[in-house]
Amino acid sequence: MLSGIVLLLSLVVASQAPAVSPDADSAAALRADSTEVASGRVWVGREREYEEFLEKTPIVRFEDVPVGVTKPQRGYFAPGGLAASAVFKPLQPGRTKGFFESYKSEIAAYRLDKLLGLGMVPPTVEKVTRRQVGSAQLWVERCSLLKSKTGQQAPDLAAWNRQVYRQRVWDNLIANIDRNQGNLLVDDQWNLVLIDHSRAFTNFKDLKYPMIRIDRMFYQKLKGITREELDRELKGLLIDGLKPLLRRRDAIVAHFDGLIRERGEAAVLTD
Repeated sequence: MLSGIVLLLSLVVASQAPAVSPDADSAAALRADSTEVASGRVWVGREREYEEFLEKTPIVRFEDVPVGVTKPQRGYFAPGGLAASAVFKPLQPGRTKGFFESYKSEIAAYRLDKLLGLGMVPPTVEKVTRRQVGSAQLWVERCSLLKSKTGQQAPDLAAWNRQVYRQRVWDNLIANIDRNQGNLLVDDQWNLVLIDHSRAFTNFKDLKYPMIRIDRMFYQKLKGITREELDRELKGLLIDGLKPLLRRRDAIVAHFDGLIRERGEAAVLTD
């Protein structure tokens, strides 16, 4: 059994297998409605409301975000609105310092997350401000970088590992080559929040993150998602189109199907 967040952190950013019993009780899944501690995932169940606010509400001032190689800016809304601020990235599709970057990938990540019912990527929309077009993503309050939790332990290790397993599959699915300790957030309920997807959705083929377990709901969503659904949500956002995404999806499903045949459902699928 893991003794703390130090080892748990390695589940996310390294290639080590989790030191948790394969039949651990995962019934205590993520809970966004806890009355004990406030959740940072305020948008869950109110996605369209937040999307409309981000799209239509003017940004009244900006400040530089001190972290991030793409130099994002934090835009503030007038007080009293649905949200206090958003991250604005006017990254036009193209290569920057050897990497493909695009604000459209940020939007695609949110839309795909919503389609899969994960609730891990904050609402993100296209926005024009200061004569620039880019992505505006809800700034999530009551969150801190996961690396700041070093030495602390998640209150529910089974629920935490369920999120980590999801994150690994997610990053393989979208070909996110830039997952690091600076773009993993955790709120007071230990909900994992995923940000910074501007380098994702290329034609990268490798599944670089180890995958040993997946929750049943996510697994079924992955298997059932259709090209028509993806085209409706992601049309015009992906530099290489849908084929690489669908190819990675099929490889992920095949991987888990193989594990289930080898080990049995109970050892692979969590609740």
